[in-house]
Amino acid sequence: MTDLFYLQECSSTQDEIEKILPVDHNSLKAVYTFNQTQGKGQYGNSWDSGENKNLAYSLAIPTELIKIQFHLFNFHTAEVVADFLANMTKERVEIKWPNDLIIHHKKIAGLLIEKKKIDEISFFVIGLGLNVLANKTEHLPKAGSLWTQTGISFDLKNLTEELHKYLRLHLTANVSESSVIEKLNKNLFRKDMISVFEIGQVRQNGIIRKVDDEGYLWVELENGGLKKFFHKEISLLY
Repeated sequence: MTDLFYLQECSSTQDEIEKILPVDHNSLKAVYTFNQTQGKGQYGNSWDSGENKNLAYSLAIPTELIKIQFHLFNFHTAEVVADFLANMTKERVEIKWPNDLIIHHKKIAGLLIEKKKIDEISFFVIGLGLNVLANKTEHLPKAGSLWTQTGISFDLKNLTEELHKYLRLHLTANVSESSVIEKLNKNLFRKDMISVFEIGQVRQNGIIRKVDDEGYLWVELENGGLKKFFHKEISLLY
């Protein structure tokens, strides 16, 4: 695929993709590797992909192709990737607010979307870290992989090419903002279940009720009632 570039090794696909931009206003380009050494996570966190076990993938989309608000595009992207993985594994894939994908209570993927402007063209750059073949996650008790959670041993290259084709087809399709939120709430991890949260270094029980149109997470707390939270204001400990 001329719009999908393989790198044998790189520090971060989010940085490498800038080297092949800009592209024309209607083109999507992606880079990927199975050996990323300094991956980026949400809010500056690092993400270690492991060598030849997992996928690090970045896709650049001109912002003019996306007609919904940025925070909703973040959720829409998670939904599209979740649909792809559900189709490939025949398992339910849940979304842990705001940007993680879960199979059988374990995180198997994380997303990072950055907005970048290069040579006067604005892009959404989607970074995906997908655990594919890793089978040792003892040091990360909440993490799993497609292999550990489904028993399926995917070919990394074929999986990446199928993912890329699926994202190209579905990410730029017309979608209503209300349908994005509705779908997110149907697949929201731990929704309507008693969970443990950390708020300002204090732990307490609560129940996730919904994500609203502005992207806030609404949690009914044991001490404090129903409250809304933005990213990094609350942590779900399960």
